[in-house]
This record gives sequence, C-alpha cells and structure tokens, in this order.
Amino acid sequence: MGADWGVIVVAAGRGTRMGTKESKQYLQLGDKPILVHTLELFESMDTVKEIVLVVGSEDVERCRDWASQYAVTKVKSIVAGGAERQHSVYCGLKELSTDWVMVHDGVRPLVTAAAVRACCTQAERSGAAVLAVPVKDTIKQVNEAGMIVSTPDRRSLWAIQTPQAFRRVQLLDAHERAMAEQFIGTDDAMVVERMGASVTVAEGEYTNIKITTPEDLPWAEFLLAKRRADQAERNGEQE
Repeated sequence: MGADWGVIVVAAGRGTRMGTKESKQYLQLGDKPILVHTLELFESMDTVKEIVLVVGSEDVERCRDWASQYAVTKVKSIVAGGAERQHSVYCGLKELSTDWVMVHDGVRPLVTAAAVRACCTQAERSGAAVLAVPVKDTIKQVNEAGMIVSTPDRRSLWAIQTPQAFRRVQLLDAHERAMAEQFIGTDDAMVVERMGASVTVAEGEYTNIKITTPEDLPWAEFLLAKRRADQAERNGEQE
C-alpha cells in the first residue's frame, strides 16, 4: 500500500434507532466520543494524508473543538452534510485532493488499521474495494406478505462494511452521474457499480460493528475494553 489516501468520515446522520437525544456518533465510548475513536484511527495511519469530516450543520463547531482537543491534525475540513448520506459523501469528496479516497462511517469506531490497510491494498490492485465479512446466518428473502420466496446460497453472501475505497476521480464521477440521474444508492460501492465498474471485497473483521441501536453500545464497550486489555498484555510481554 504505497499511495496517499484521503478519508471521508460520514457523521451527519441523526439516526433515531439509538433512542437517545444525542446523535449516536457523539455518545461516549469508554473515555471519549465514538466519533473521536474513529478519527484517531485514521490519524494514526501514515498513508492517510487528509481527513474530511462531514457532520450536521449544527455540529460543525463542536467537531472543530474536538479536532483541536484530541489533536486530530489530519482533519483538513469539517463540512455540513446533505439531505442523504450520498449527498454528504459528495460534499466531502469536493474537499479532498488525494488520488485515492476511503469513505467510512463515523459510527464504526472499532475498525482496525490492519483491516483498513487490507481494503486499501485491494483497491490499489483492482481499482475499488470494500470491507466485508461472510454472513454467518442463513438468509431468507421474504415478500410483503411475510412469505419466504427464496433462500440464497450463504456462501455467496457478504455483509458490507466500511471503509470503502476508490480512486477519487472515479467516485466523484459516479456521484455526479447519480446526482444528475436522481439515483440514491445504499452505499458508495452501489453508486460506482452502476457505472459498470468492478468493486472487489477485502475480508474484514466481525468486530468492525456499526453502532446503531442501544444494544450495540455495551457490545462496543466490551470490544474496546478487550482490545485495550490485549494491548496492555502484549506491551507487558515485550518489556
């Protein structure tokens, strides 16, 4: 992985499924906000040259203060997002200058540097890549009446995560075409795929959870505490 990378961290959502007054990306995880954990991971990576943070317009100043407080120096700009996640990504894209870009959910604070590197390496090989994990459960397709209509082969199914990694000009072109055609996709890979481009998968980690609902937060607390305990144990063995 030798290229310079920019990162768009998308944190403009005001999801209601968490059931809290505060937006989920600003809730505390351990000793700092969820969003700060996410930013610090990319700050620590040598190949990441710049970060654009996309947030709600009312949260721009708060996030500027946090970037200063937590010394996240690679944050190039903090911009207000759009009506849809896709519009927010486009706002971020216009702020970047690197040849390669990753798009990452602000509420996936437990992604590891190893997983990010795997995604970037795969993108540099193939042109575009997403982190994903094989699904563990049998998946059923169900119609509006609640009737099972098919059972896809589980071996072909992957749960898609972020980051998702692309050449910046390719992703920018894809977003501009989607905007012109009033297309809204569920993720950035979908926006690129509809242009006929191939997107490959880099296997990620099941611990790269998206904090969305109330039960996700204690699970994230457990994973963070375990990760820190494992790191402390490794450090002790090295001394």
